[in-house]
Amino acid sequence: MNILIVGAGKVGATLAAYLSREDHDVTIIDNDDEAIQRASDTLDVMCIKGPGAAPSVLREAGAEDADLVLATTNMDEVNMLCALTSKRLGAKFTIARIRDVAYTDDLPSLQKDLNIDIVINPEYSTAMEISRLLRFPAAANVDTFFRGKVEMIGIRVRQEDPIVDIPLSDLFSTTSRLSILFSAAERKGEVIIPNGDFVPKVGDKLYVTGSPKDLSTYLRTLGRDLPRVHSAFLIGGSRIAYYLSKILLSMGVQVTLVESDEPHCRMLSECLPSAIVLHGDGTDQELLASEHFTNNDAFIALTGRDEDNLISALYAQQQGIRKVVAKCNRINYSDVVQAAGLDCVVAPKLITVSRILRLVRGLQDKSGSVMTSLHRIADTDAEAAEFILNENTPHLGVPLKDLEIRKGFLIGGLLHENQVVIPSGTTVLSAGDRVIVISHGQRIQAFRDIFSPD
Repeated sequence: MNILIVGAGKVGATLAAYLSREDHDVTIIDNDDEAIQRASDTLDVMCIKGPGAAPSVLREAGAEDADLVLATTNMDEVNMLCALTSKRLGAKFTIARIRDVAYTDDLPSLQKDLNIDIVINPEYSTAMEISRLLRFPAAANVDTFFRGKVEMIGIRVRQEDPIVDIPLSDLFSTTSRLSILFSAAERKGEVIIPNGDFVPKVGDKLYVTGSPKDLSTYLRTLGRDLPRVHSAFLIGGSRIAYYLSKILLSMGVQVTLVESDEPHCRMLSECLPSAIVLHGDGTDQELLASEHFTNNDAFIALTGRDEDNLISALYAQQQGIRKVVAKCNRINYSDVVQAAGLDCVVAPKLITVSRILRLVRGLQDKSGSVMTSLHRIADTDAEAAEFILNENTPHLGVPLKDLEIRKGFLIGGLLHENQVVIPSGTTVLSAGDRVIVISHGQRIQAFRDIFSPD
């Protein structure tokens, strides 16, 4: 596909890296010399310097022949104008990043009036991701499928866990009454698609798929089923913090938010009358102690500095807060953070990248099966994707044990006639089913990719 990315910031550059690796023809536009030089030096893309919303620059970049235009600059208004202009020049599909909370209520009409195909809001998506983590306090990460009917959680294996050094085939007998599946495992940075011979080791991160009810039951068998979160302490008054506070307050969670900028603090206090909004430095240990922050069930670090977030989160974890989450966009910190024992780290740019990759693959797929969600596993080349099958999907009605599924793929669950099914050898696929596919070592674009060629 011919893809044009306007804006070479964190999100734009990360998208360009992933999309170019997937063999797309990518062009980047940015008005900053340093950003363009960095993209030119590190990425296999074409770079054009200039204002991204200018028709002449968009024409030079080939917007009229673009299959997709991604407007990802730091200015919402530029992104809207860029999407509108690109569509008028002939671009087939446009995606615009719109982040300002002032546009939230008007987004549907703006999207329609400006002819924008998809609007993305990384901060709101990140807030939703964190809220899911707070619903499963014992999980390191939570990915949702089938509109919440199935979730995939990541749990770190501990020495005291009853699953240590026991093959999964032997564990099936104890979990057979539960609709769960061990979908993937991460060991020393490598992802494994497990079979019955896989033996969990201390330090592994297991990804378990199932219904929320069965996952909670399984966590109880491990002694990990923590009580729900009733109170949360947030540091940093970012957009993510605003969206997250709104979500948590609607869930009945008491919210305390600390923001260092006084005018912004006042604005947040007016917008979030049900929350406790404090003016101060949320990374100051004396302030945290004076506010008795350890009385809260959850601590979420959302300042503008990754380092402050990680250090504050590690401190909160040392103080015994049972659910700690930190925002960090720097992927190269992940190994150090995990070694320090902090598993719940969210990266807004990666959440955005996953969504856009799913949209791009959906635009490419002409086989009829529709990819409705895409989640990256452990920041590696492993993915979990959800598809809706139709009458053109191959091998419908054939038991899975009779199908030859390629190595590196696993069907992790399906929704059949609104019933969650954890697949076995006798399971058959039908048109209209929603199916979760776990892949490792190869990207999945269409559901038919999982089958060996006839």
